Amino acid sequence: MKIKGNVLAARIAYVKEHFGADQLESVIQTLPAEDQAILRGLITNVGWYSFDLGKRLDEAIVRVLGKGEPRIFEEIGAASARKNLTTVHTLFLDKGNPQGFMSRAHVIYRSYYDTGRREYEATGPTSGVMTTYEAETFSTFDCLTIIGWYKEALAMCGAKNVVMFEEVCRAKGGEFCRYRVSWE
Repeated sequence: MKIKGNVLAARIAYVKEHFGADQLESVIQTLPAEDQAILRGLITNVGWYSFDLGKRLDEAIVRVLGKGEPRIFEEIGAASARKNLTTVHTLFLDKGNPQGFMSRAHVIYRSYYDTGRREYEATGPTSGVMTTYEAETFSTFDCLTIIGWYKEALAMCGAKNVVMFEEVCRAKGGEFCRYRVSWE
């Protein structure tokens, strides 16, 4: 499975901005030489990269900077949403219409991943269920990034007090990843 370069670029930018270039280098140095070469090179937003490279980067971030606490990925996801939804993916936003935004989950997914699919079903005027099916690879860190990304994106659409949690996770033995979301 492949991910878009903007997924990697967002993580790199977050680490650099919040921890500094030296700490980013500390993270990269813990990775295999091939990963180091790719991450020190030019990561293009539209290029496709190995999901496993992203997973190894995520594990290194948690190990080196997160002190073993994976919640840092919700923050990374939120930062990624702020960056991507004000530049390359601004058309995804539906200001004043969070349900309209969520109805685009299947299109948004295709902009970041090359296999699998994501569906969204509204369960009320300010709630819904988003499910990812058939992704070849997965990780708890990526799932946390998705939660942070969608919570921030919904806030950018005007939603208040967004609550999102994953009730089923492939990385924890589930058949798919399912997220419950609600807002005011």
